[in-house]
Amino acid sequence: MKKSILIIAIAFSIISCNKTAEVKESKTAYVDTSKLLEEYTEAKDIQAKYKTKSEEMGKELEAEVNRFKSDAANFQKNAQANGQAWAQQNGAELQKREQQLSYAQQGMLQQLQQESGVEMDSLVVNVKKFIKDYGKQKGYSYIFGTGEAASILYAEDKYDITKEITQLLNDKYKSAPKDGSTDVKADAKKEIQALEKKK
Repeated sequence: MKKSILIIAIAFSIISCNKTAEVKESKTAYVDTSKLLEEYTEAKDIQAKYKTKSEEMGKELEAEVNRFKSDAANFQKNAQANGQAWAQQNGAELQKREQQLSYAQQGMLQQLQQESGVEMDSLVVNVKKFIKDYGKQKGYSYIFGTGEAASILYAEDKYDITKEITQLLNDKYKSAPKDGSTDVKADAKKEIQALEKKK
């Protein structure tokens, strides 16, 4: 009886060893997200667009700031000549203009940050979707992200697919219509709105 139990136990252990040998190995890779965004043409175009827009808006504001500085210098000269009562009476308007310029500068920065943030969020949603589709197509079980918000502490370079993903994204971006009416951007905006609703 003991021999038959021992034989059954050995048979079960052999069968269970065979089953674990059949487990499929996971195919993994990683993408350096910081490097991807540095080399992705669409991301570069968005950055250049907002840099140019910032410079243009800054020039308009700079002209106002220069006028204010000139008026402030004239005010100081006139205040010395006309006395303290005149300075108090006319200084309030100068302070009001200075405050308005400060608000205008803050408003400009907020507008630029908001607009560029929406476009970059859309870009990130599209890149994630692209990587997900790429992973499915190439049979990956996992594709990890590294970069500033690293989720991998170490990986062998042979698993780095950043260059391949960047090249494919750049090719896709170059071939896309430039009128801004792409379905991908509309899908990304919908995904961003859905994420904001969840918050």
